Amino acid sequence: MPQTVTHVRDLADVVGTFLGHSAWHEITQRQVDLFAEATWDDQWIHTDPERAASGPYGGTIAHGFLTMSLTPTLLAEIWRVEGVDMTVNQGLDNLRLRAPVPVGAQVRMGADLLSTRTRPKGFAEVVVRLTFELEHGGRRQRAATADLTILLREAATVPR
Repeated sequence: MPQTVTHVRDLADVVGTFLGHSAWHEITQRQVDLFAEATWDDQWIHTDPERAASGPYGGTIAHGFLTMSLTPTLLAEIWRVEGVDMTVNQGLDNLRLRAPVPVGAQVRMGADLLSTRTRPKGFAEVVVRLTFELEHGGRRQRAATADLTILLREAATVPR
């Protein structure tokens, strides 16, 4: 169950804290193939299991940006802020893809709340440090890290 912050104004109370981990999720070849199709990135290390088996990773790997694209869903498993009707991605800072994520690996994300500040029009700007971990072949390691900046809008600011 996600950690819940009861109001945008309460975000400051949890700055500097670890928000938690998502569940573990398996990365499948189907997900990789669909991502390749959607992004026109069909490099063989992602989409050709036969060729990739003799390549540098011993099999196909997920696109780094596929891993990062899991952020909204995994973050929703970790925390939520009540009274927010809209979340807008502002960007990623310090993104590092630290290890390839093999097809069949399990991934999860951890999140730390780094900062928050009030913005115009009912928004709060929030910076969350993301740490993606992978587990594969009995080994666990960091797959990616980044600082995500998002805008959260309070529902009360929406004209009805």
